Amino acid sequence: MRALLAVLLVAVPGALAQGLPDLGDVAQAGFTPLQERRLGEAIMRQIRADRDYYDDAEATDYINTLGNRLASRSTESRQDFEFFLIRDSQINAFALPGGFIGVNTGLLLAAQAESEVAGVMAHEIAHVTQRHIARMLMQQSQSSLATLGTIAAALLLSRVSTQAAEAAVAFGQAGAIQSQLNFTRDNEREADRVGLQILDQAGLDPSGMATFFERLQRATRVYESGAPSYLRTHPLTYERIADMQNRTEALGYRQVPDSIEFQLIRAKLRAQLDAPRDAVAFFEQSLVERKFLSEAASRYGLAASLMRTRNYPRARSEIAALRKLVPANAIVETLNCEFEHDSGGAEKSLPCYRDALKSYSSYRALVYGYANALLETNRPADALKLVEARLLVITDDYRLYQLQARAYAALNNPLAQHRAQAEAYIRMGNLTAAIEQLRIGLKSGGGDFYQVSSAESRLRELRKLDEEIRREAGKK
Repeated sequence: MRALLAVLLVAVPGALAQGLPDLGDVAQAGFTPLQERRLGEAIMRQIRADRDYYDDAEATDYINTLGNRLASRSTESRQDFEFFLIRDSQINAFALPGGFIGVNTGLLLAAQAESEVAGVMAHEIAHVTQRHIARMLMQQSQSSLATLGTIAAALLLSRVSTQAAEAAVAFGQAGAIQSQLNFTRDNEREADRVGLQILDQAGLDPSGMATFFERLQRATRVYESGAPSYLRTHPLTYERIADMQNRTEALGYRQVPDSIEFQLIRAKLRAQLDAPRDAVAFFEQSLVERKFLSEAASRYGLAASLMRTRNYPRARSEIAALRKLVPANAIVETLNCEFEHDSGGAEKSLPCYRDALKSYSSYRALVYGYANALLETNRPADALKLVEARLLVITDDYRLYQLQARAYAALNNPLAQHRAQAEAYIRMGNLTAAIEQLRIGLKSGGGDFYQVSSAESRLRELRKLDEEIRREAGKK
C-alpha cells in the first residue's frame, strides 16, 4: 500500500486526475459534494488495484452493514457511504473525500467489543458528514484539479501510513501542504461529539469510543514505534477523552452485546491473515484455556485455520461443534460449504451450497461459491442462471460479471463473454480495459444482430465517456 501511495502522489495529475472532470477554481466555486465524491472515486480506483485492499466478501459486507447502520443515524448524512478494509496490522481507520471510509484489519483485531469498532467508524463518519475533508481542500489556494489530486494523495498518505506521509514530504508540493492536512482540534472535538450521537442513535454503546481511545492512549508507552497509527493521525488529548466520558455518562449506561457476526469476522481475519500454524495454535490455546470473547468464534477460527493446514478430519469436527453452538448463521454455513469444497471437491459441495442458499439466498459469499462450484463441475448454464438472477437485483457487483464471463466462455459465446468482462472492468474503474474487451468481443464474430448492436452501442458510449474524460483532464 505504501508503494502505491507514493506512486499516487508522484503521478498526479496522471493517476488521480484521470477520470475526473476539470473542477476549475474550487476555492471560488465551492467544493461540491459531487466533486468530492468524484475525487474519492479516483482515489478508490487506485486503492482497489492494490494488493493490500482486502476484498473479502464476508468481511466487506460486515463492515458495510455496521457502517451503514451508523451512517443512517446521522442527521447530517446526505450521501452514500462505502466502507472498505485494508490488510494492515496497524490500528488505523481513515476517511477519504466523498464518503469512502477505510478500516485496517488491525483495528478489528485490536478492538475488544463491537461498539469500539463502531466508535471509531462513527468518528470517521462524522468527519465526512461535517465536511471536514472538503473544508481542508477548499482552504487551499488555486485549488485546480491537479492541486486537489496532490492534496488528496497526501491526505491519503497521512491517514494510511504516517511513515509514507513523512517520506512524501520530499515530493515538493506535498511538503508545503502536509502541515495543513491534519484535522484541527475543533474538527476532532466535533467528530467526537457527532460520533457519540451517531453511536447512541444506532443503539450501540456510546462508551465504546472513549473506552477504545483511552486504551490506545494507555498502550502508547508499550509501542516500539511510538503511538498507534490512529493516534498519530488523530491526536488525542486527555481533555478530549474526559469530554467523551462526560458526554457518555450523560447519555446513561447501556450494555450492548456484540453481534455474532462481529466475533466470527474477527476470527476469520486472524485465521486468514496469520500464518496457518500460528493461527491454529492461537485458537487451540484460547479454547483450552477458555480465554475467548466467544467460543463459537474460536471454534470458527480453529476450523478455518485447520482447513488452511489441510487437516480436514479435525476441521470437520470443529465445524460440527460450531454448528451446534450457532445453528443458523450465513457465515457458519459458508465455512461449512467451503470445507466440503476444499476437502471433497466442487461436486461434493453443490448440495451444501444449494441448501444454504435456501435460507440465505442473497448472501454474496454463498452465491459466489455456488456459481464457482457449478462452473468447476461443467454446469455453466446453471451458473449463468444463478448469476443473472442476482444481476437483476444487484447491478454494480463486478464479481458477478466475472462469473458471468466465465459461464459464457464455457458456453462458447465470446461476444457475451467479453461484454460481461467489460462490465466487470467498468465497475472496477478500468475504462480502458472495458473498451478493449468490447473491441475483442465484436471482432470475435459471435452474437446475433441484437447482441452485436447492443455491444456496439455500449462501445460507443464508453468511447465517448473516455474522450470526455481525456478532454477535461487536458484542460488543467
